[in-house]
Amino acid sequence: MTMFDDRERAIEANYAHEQEMLFRIAARRNRLIGHWAADRMHLTPAERDAYAKSVVQADFEEAGEEDVIRKLLGDLTAAGVEADET
Repeated sequence: MTMFDDRERAIEANYAHEQEMLFRIAARRNRLIGHWAADRMHLTPAERDAYAKSVVQADFEEAGEEDVIRKLLGDLTAAGVEADET
């Protein structure tokens, strides 16, 4: 029976590791796109880092990437940068 228990724990540990990696990848992607958008809006380096953090935090509002896209599109448009959803 311990063989099955060990296998189950290994599968659960692998799943947890994969989920953590996916989270880190998404957070890095959001931070990098936040830096890109901040550069387009001509923000200072301090504002750039703060903006990138706000983009990462925006991803926690709802499931999926729509909340990040909505934030980026709204902020870029408000700053006078031409942008669309694509």
